[in-house]
Order: sequence, then C-alpha cells, then structure tokens
Amino acid sequence: MLARCLENRHPLSILLFSLFAGLCLRSTVAADDSVFVGEPELLQHHGAGEGPVWHPQLGLLTSGEGNINRRDLAGQTSVFRTDAGSNGLLFDRQGRLLICDNKRRRVERIEADGSLHVLTDSYDGSKFNQPNDLTIDSKNRIYFTDPQYGDRSGMEMLDDQGRKVEGVYRIDPDGSVTRIITHEVDRPNGLIITPDDRYLYVADNNNELGGARKLWRFSMHADGTPDLETQTLIHDWGTTRGPDGMKLDQRGRLYVAAGLNKPRPPAQTADAPTAGIYVFSPEGKQIGFLAIPRDETTNCAFGGKDGKTLFVTAGGTLWSVRTEVPGYQVFGGK
Repeated sequence: MLARCLENRHPLSILLFSLFAGLCLRSTVAADDSVFVGEPELLQHHGAGEGPVWHPQLGLLTSGEGNINRRDLAGQTSVFRTDAGSNGLLFDRQGRLLICDNKRRRVERIEADGSLHVLTDSYDGSKFNQPNDLTIDSKNRIYFTDPQYGDRSGMEMLDDQGRKVEGVYRIDPDGSVTRIITHEVDRPNGLIITPDDRYLYVADNNNELGGARKLWRFSMHADGTPDLETQTLIHDWGTTRGPDGMKLDQRGRLYVAAGLNKPRPPAQTADAPTAGIYVFSPEGKQIGFLAIPRDETTNCAFGGKDGKTLFVTAGGTLWSVRTEVPGYQVFGGK
C-alpha cells in the first residue's frame, strides 16, 4: 500500500510514509529533542531542483529547469534568471546573490545593480568541474565544493601526480582562491561553516558503486583552512543515497538532505525509504528525521517571516515544514 501511495502521490502518502520512516528510525532519534512541527506540505510540483535560499523581500529562490526560479512572499512563482545553469545559491551579508554555476563551471555573484560578476572560473589554469554548493564565514570568505557527476572526460582538475581532483575551495575577499581539501573527501557536495567559524561540515556524496555517502566535520584554523587531522565522521548513509545540501538552525543543529525511497541497484541498494531531512545535534548525534515522499531530497533552506519554515527541494518539487527553532541565515536573519 505504501508503495502505491508513493507512486501515485495519494493524499495519504505523506502520513503513511512519515509513520513508516519514523518506525525505522525510532532507535536513533531522541524523543525529547523537538525539531519539526507537523508534516511536510507540498508547495510546487516543479522548478525546485536545488539551491533553495530565502530573501526577506524576494521570497524563496531555487535552481531548477536550468533557471533560477522565484517563489514570492505571496506564493506566486516566476523565473528570476533564465539559463542560469545554477545549483547552490546563497545571499551574502550585503544581499548579493552568490551562484554555483555548474553549467559554465564557475562561481558568480549578482551585484546590487543586477550585473553579473564572475568570482572564479579556474584554479591554477584549470577549469573547475561542477561548482555545486557554497557557504560563507564571518570574515566573508566563500567556500565551495567542486565535484564531478556524470561524464568525467572533460575534467581538468588534476593534482601534482595527475590524479583527478574533486575538491573544496575558498575565495577570499581579495579574490584569491585556495584549494583547502583535495583528496580527503571522495566527492564533496553540500557544505556549511558554523557562525563562529569553528567547524566546516562537508557532505561526501559519491553514489557510484563503492563510493562514500558520509557527512564529515573539520575543525577550522583562523586563516580559513581546515585542520585535516580533525576530520570526524558524523554519519554514514551506507548503501542508500548520500548527503547533499545542509543548513544550520540557531541552536547549531544541522539539517541534512539525504537518502532514497526506492533502491537504485547496483550502487544504491537500501530497501527501506530513507529520503528526507536528517537532523544532528552540535555534538553530532542524530536527533530528528523528516520523511519526504519524493526522490531525490537534495537541499533545504530556512525562511518565512520568523525563520521557522524549512523549505525542502526534492526531485524538482518544493516542500515546506514548520520548525521549533529558527534557522541561521547569513542575510536577513541571525
């Protein structure tokens, strides 16, 4: 019955799926850690593949169907920027939109006057792979991941030994770019730095056979480089789909999009529904899970007037759920 409801998007699907997933995860979730309020609500059937980000005047922006799309404060949808080729999106402290343009293999910024500024499109003379997601620290240094999904024949990023690199990079306010993680992570995807610049979380999302599906935490030095010796495993998704985008709330709890509802053998073989938002305490303990009945759950973002609405992108669809604690936002929030 559950499978039929999920396949046909029956009105009972969300309730049944949440109950089933809750039973599966009961042993790992503490009952006294309140995270979500109610069940997720489906807001859009398309246009929200990735990169959700909230702006207090614009509303929600998402990456989808090749464009950056907008859902305004009244819930009306429109195309914000055509042919953006975007994945991860983020507003900086000045309200300028930062974009991971994986189509053109670069990181961009839309200035206050609407003009487009390319922050970086290469490193040591080589084009990036597919800039995927980004975060910003208290010193306005931008960090982004550069994985390669799909065809790998056009990869230019190599290390000194000729090995292909899917790394993590930092853009300093003066425009200089530094690679801060080279091979410590298999295929970096989502990432976020804590507001005090103490920790960097990196999603290791290689969903090929034998690939890593892990969430890592690194302690950070004051100069914006990670202490690689402190690499700590927070969670391993095993044989289901690994972690993708992530956000923090104002208590320092981490919300991570991950999992699948249907196996995709031979590489992703978990037979129980696991797609949704996983919540971890600042100490790295899983304290919550929100089931999303649509593959793939790719990212999330806090928004709304009080910052207590979590928007979730999944397979092009957009969902929302209320949370007990407001989210941390670089622009327009706390």
